[in-house]
Amino acid sequence: MQIELIETFLDLCETRSFNRTADRLGVTQSTVSGRIRALESTLGHRLFIRSRAGTELSTEGLRFAPHARGLLLSWTEARHAVRDTGGAMMMRIGLQHDLVNRHFTDLIGTFRRAMPDTAFFFEADYSAQMSTDLTTGSEDFAILFSPRFHPDLYFETLGELAYAMVSTETDRLAEVRKERYILPHFSDALPQVHAQLHPALTTASLSIGQNAAMVALLRSLGGTAYVQAESAAELAAEGTARAVTDAPMIPLPVYAGVHVRNRHRSAHRRLLQMVRAHFAETYPPRRSHARG
Repeated sequence: MQIELIETFLDLCETRSFNRTADRLGVTQSTVSGRIRALESTLGHRLFIRSRAGTELSTEGLRFAPHARGLLLSWTEARHAVRDTGGAMMMRIGLQHDLVNRHFTDLIGTFRRAMPDTAFFFEADYSAQMSTDLTTGSEDFAILFSPRFHPDLYFETLGELAYAMVSTETDRLAEVRKERYILPHFSDALPQVHAQLHPALTTASLSIGQNAAMVALLRSLGGTAYVQAESAAELAAEGTARAVTDAPMIPLPVYAGVHVRNRHRSAHRRLLQMVRAHFAETYPPRRSHARG
């Protein structure tokens, strides 16, 4: 069976749109339709029902979906198994962009000391893509802000990263100007939390999704924004910005994620133990939370 048929089926399960799947896979809609027809012909069952209301999985499609995910994961693992890594086991690890500067070096050092016979591939990314990559097997382990909960994935809270409001203009929330405010978008959940705390600032015209970019913008253009607590202290120490003292801190949970198939494997358990210890020391969580 051609693996692109499985990939197309799973993408269509998510989008429920032949047009969107074609755009995401970089092919034509007729190619998507042809792949689905070929898969249905191979299985001898109709997998999707198309109507004016949209595209929905048939009963057989619903039954086939978990097996399709397993096939894709097995194929990905097989490809990585034959990759030339000099005899070492390969671990592919995704790390949330905002965690790279403060955790990247320490984590690499810890992992390599504990697992010297393992080859590591690190990639900075965003939560949605990392969750997808865990599901397909393109990544083995992820440290992220906003998990996309899925039956095939296990997530565990590691800690909380605090963000504080700073300003180059004022230290009072009432004096923050909307036209000089930069909306934070460091995680998928943050805009909703921010809107509840600061409804008057939700229509600001500029939004940033990385802490480093936010800090750079404050240094170059000024204004008011949320940044990581450590960055807020640095900006204050250098005289660039002041803390907006009556603005509440916003905590962002940090999660570890693995595929449930890998959750109890020795290498993945060791990674989880190491990141637990690292974040428990640096950013202890307010409460325990695990979901799988």
